[in-house]
Amino acid sequence: MQFTSEQRLDDGVLEREFTLGGEIPGILWTPASASAPAPLILLGHPPLGLRKMYPRLAGRARQAAADGFAAATIELPGSGDRPRWAAAEQARADLRRAMEAGEPVGDEIIDALVLPLVEKSVPEWQAALDALLSLPEIGGPVGYSGGVISVGIRLAVVEPRISAAVLFAGSLVPAAMFEEARRITIPLHVLLQWDDEGNDRQASLDLFDAFGSEEKTLHANMGGHTGVPQFAGDPAARFFARHLK
Repeated sequence: MQFTSEQRLDDGVLEREFTLGGEIPGILWTPASASAPAPLILLGHPPLGLRKMYPRLAGRARQAAADGFAAATIELPGSGDRPRWAAAEQARADLRRAMEAGEPVGDEIIDALVLPLVEKSVPEWQAALDALLSLPEIGGPVGYSGGVISVGIRLAVVEPRISAAVLFAGSLVPAAMFEEARRITIPLHVLLQWDDEGNDRQASLDLFDAFGSEEKTLHANMGGHTGVPQFAGDPAARFFARHLK
C-alpha cells in the first residue's frame, strides 16, 4: 500500500488516498483523534467509480469516524480509472437492453454481470484488508458495509476477519450466491427499499431468508432506490457499535 495524498477534512477526519499493488486506488478515513487502534469498516459501493461515488462514500466514512471507526474503500475492477473490462461492459449493455425493453433479466445476464466481479474483487478486498490491518492506527474487529450484495456475501463467507456486515438488498443475485448465503454465520443487518424500482422485492426477501446467520435483521423502508431515508443509517451504526466495539 502506498499513500498518494492526504487531507484533513473540516471535522478533523484524516482522508488519505492510496494505491494497492500500484494499480488499485483506494481511500482511507481515520477519526480525528483516537487513543487506541480504531476498528475498521470496509465501505462497499456499486461499480460506478470512486469519483462518482465519493460524496456518498465520504459521508458514510465521516459518520463512521464520528462513531470511532476507521473506514476504507477500494476501486472495483473495471470501473473508475481502472482498465476497462470488456466482459463487464457487455454484461452491463445486455442488462440495459433488457430493462429498457421491459424484459425479465435472465440468469445468464445476472451471472455474466455479477459472478466475474465477485471473483475478481473479493481477493482485492482481502489484499486491502491485509494492508490496512498492518497500519498501527487500524485494529480489529472489521465490518463490511454496503456495495454489491454478492461481494458482501462472498466476503462474509471466506474472510474470517470480518465480524459483522451491513448489506444493501438487491435482486441481481446469481442463484449460486444463495447457497453461499446459507453458509454465512456472522451477524447481518440488511437494508431494503420496499419500492425499489430496480429490485425484485420477493427475491430480496428470499435471499434474506437464505442467510444462515443466527442474528440477522431486515430493516425495510418505503421508497425507491434513491429514497433511502437519512435515519436508516442510525440502526446500522448501532449494529456496528454493538459488534465491532
